[in-house]
Amino acid sequence: MSAITTSSSLHSAPGRIVVLYGGQSGERDVSLKGGKAVLSVLQSEGLDAHGLDLRSGWITELEALQADRVFIVLHGAGGEDGTVQGALECMGLPYTGSGVLASALAMDKLRCKQLWRGMGLPTADFAVLRQDSDWSALLTELGGEVMVKPASEGSSLGMARASNRDELQAAWLAANAFDSVVIAERWLGGAEYTVAILNGRPLPVIKLETDRPFYDYEAKYLADDTRYICPCGLSAADEQAMQALALEAFASLGCQGWGRIDVMMTEAGEPCLLEVNTVPGMTDHSLVPMAAAAAGLSFTDLLLEILQSSLHNSGPKTLLSTAEGAD
Repeated sequence: MSAITTSSSLHSAPGRIVVLYGGQSGERDVSLKGGKAVLSVLQSEGLDAHGLDLRSGWITELEALQADRVFIVLHGAGGEDGTVQGALECMGLPYTGSGVLASALAMDKLRCKQLWRGMGLPTADFAVLRQDSDWSALLTELGGEVMVKPASEGSSLGMARASNRDELQAAWLAANAFDSVVIAERWLGGAEYTVAILNGRPLPVIKLETDRPFYDYEAKYLADDTRYICPCGLSAADEQAMQALALEAFASLGCQGWGRIDVMMTEAGEPCLLEVNTVPGMTDHSLVPMAAAAAGLSFTDLLLEILQSSLHNSGPKTLLSTAEGAD
């Protein structure tokens, strides 16, 4: 059992905890499932925990619950993008995970990639797609095959692979239904990995394998044949290098507490950063609980440690305060 679960301060300090889940994004069902799992564990630990589905009027309901802190299990727009975090800061309520700016940057794949490029961190070549884009020229510029993504969506919703002009235009149209900003990334043909971050330390790397064209929504949440490989098969040095890259990417946005960095290898075996998830999934198919288990942490241990981080981050979670704390 980890030291975090034996701390008497953990059970005496949190006060009333409200688990926020649900919301109105395309990831609502995933959030509901994960949020109820989190709530069940906290209650089983004897904590004063209550669930709240994020719908219209949620702030009034939260005030009525007289919460002392909030455990966020919201995914996608309206929950993971800094809006809820901003409301909680205005209310003076401590919460789990990253702050307003970090959440907004991580949710916006375009600006996240632009920031990484500016810092010299590796990420795939990309372009913004528009209705009047020269589809053929873009494909040529990006190597002939691309992954099309809504800029601010999660769980692979709206994503599609394209290797010709018509596929690219159709993929843009489909992604545009999720977000007005759509990007195309150069296709990366290597293996996919993910690195969970928990309170400043990386957890064991997980390699992801699927027989589907890519690791899409069905592979993430529905399929039973998706393979999660841990140990991941990398050499110790390469795994440590990937963990160090993930930590740097996480810190570059000012992220705090916990999260997950997704990484894809090029055909030459070089890692490229895909994205940061500031509120990763908590379902039975989710990756952070798997990585925690590989590190010797039960699901209960994991949740209590995430909660513990909110006890020490009760002030505004700004990028400035994060940078100052690192000095």
